Amino acid sequence: MFEELAEKFASIFKKLRGKGRLTAEDVDAALRELRLVLLESDVHYRVVKDLISRVRERAVGQEVLESVTPGEMVMKILWDEIRQILGGEVRALHLPSVTPVLFLFVGLQGSGKTTTCGKLGLFLKERHYFPLLTSTDTRRPAAREQLRTLAVSTGLDFFDLPGASHPCEVVRTAKQYARERGRDVILVDTAGRLHVEEELLAELRELAQNEEFHEIFLVLDATTGQEAVKVAERFREWIEPTGIILTKVDTDARGGAVLSIVAQTGWPVKFVGVGEKLGQLEVFHPERMASRILGMGDTLSLIEKIERAITEEERKKIEQRIEREEFTFEDFLEELRRLKQLGSFDELVNMLPLQLRGMLTQVDGEKSLKRTEAIILSMTKEERRNPSIINASRKRRIAQGSGTTVQEVNRLLREFEEVRKLWKKMRKGHVFPFARKRGFLGFGF
Repeated sequence: MFEELAEKFASIFKKLRGKGRLTAEDVDAALRELRLVLLESDVHYRVVKDLISRVRERAVGQEVLESVTPGEMVMKILWDEIRQILGGEVRALHLPSVTPVLFLFVGLQGSGKTTTCGKLGLFLKERHYFPLLTSTDTRRPAAREQLRTLAVSTGLDFFDLPGASHPCEVVRTAKQYARERGRDVILVDTAGRLHVEEELLAELRELAQNEEFHEIFLVLDATTGQEAVKVAERFREWIEPTGIILTKVDTDARGGAVLSIVAQTGWPVKFVGVGEKLGQLEVFHPERMASRILGMGDTLSLIEKIERAITEEERKKIEQRIEREEFTFEDFLEELRRLKQLGSFDELVNMLPLQLRGMLTQVDGEKSLKRTEAIILSMTKEERRNPSIINASRKRRIAQGSGTTVQEVNRLLREFEEVRKLWKKMRKGHVFPFARKRGFLGFGF
């Protein structure tokens, strides 16, 4: 979603490199370009105006810190301001010690509301809660059946009251059912419409007034851009959500809508949907989203995926490699294979810093990954551990063994050397020193 935006930011910051001090002229030139990029990326003009103003105030006259370029200094300031716009910190779910806890999902038809209800149910189940799914759409039996199907596929309990004439009746009966069955969280899906209708909103307001919902989630489609802001403002007139869940964040939308939605509504984003699978719902981290927008990747989320997937034995191997303080083709090959087990190739690669994606995102994506793996496997152990010994005759042998060309082998060697250099810088804290670092691809630097 943020790839195009990140590339434009990188181009702007590149122009600031090599300067010993930021002047007002340097900052103004960069901010003019930033303003245009943000507007083109669907960020509301008022949000852009305020953001640019704050960045300029902080950036003009800033001394360049040791080992940090002016481009990185401006990026640090911009990262911090975007993080603040997005909420500054993670907003936890409100889960009081009452039974049952009630969550309400509202939004337009097609926003992914019902699927998100199922996703959050699975999310809670994995954290040892006992959720119950139900739908208050008394007009569309197909909508209730969709939620039932999602519940069955994830092993969740589902409650239905086919003869109900009003949503309040459904929720009231579902609470009684939940107490009897030991369910501690009820996730209530609601009727959606193609447009915001007063009848629907009046029904939601009555439901919210009659029941004490601990969370009211407005589910918004991130691909709709400024239209999502208008939808949110229309809902505000009738009901007050406690948080937003953004769906389709994994798409090729322009990306700036995320900033506009949060800045304009003031409601915190609590979750983001990053794929169609039921397990692809993530807690919203403002600092990580800011990093992705600026092309710095989201290595912390990637690491968390890896940590959930690796065994204790694999963890010990990683620690041994950290102690060795060297990054080889053998290490890289093992991490490539781990990546393949964690989910969609494109989703995972987009979590990497922009500087590291080139090695993994050549022309054919998945095919390129297989080609890279074939080249590495055609090397000897000594060549994988010490690529500097690979001369012309070795390159021809590797190309022949992997079914590739010498040019492709040369390209991989060049890109791998760039990764090694960046790896060493990251270990020493010379790359984005203001960002939190717990590691990258399982390595603890």
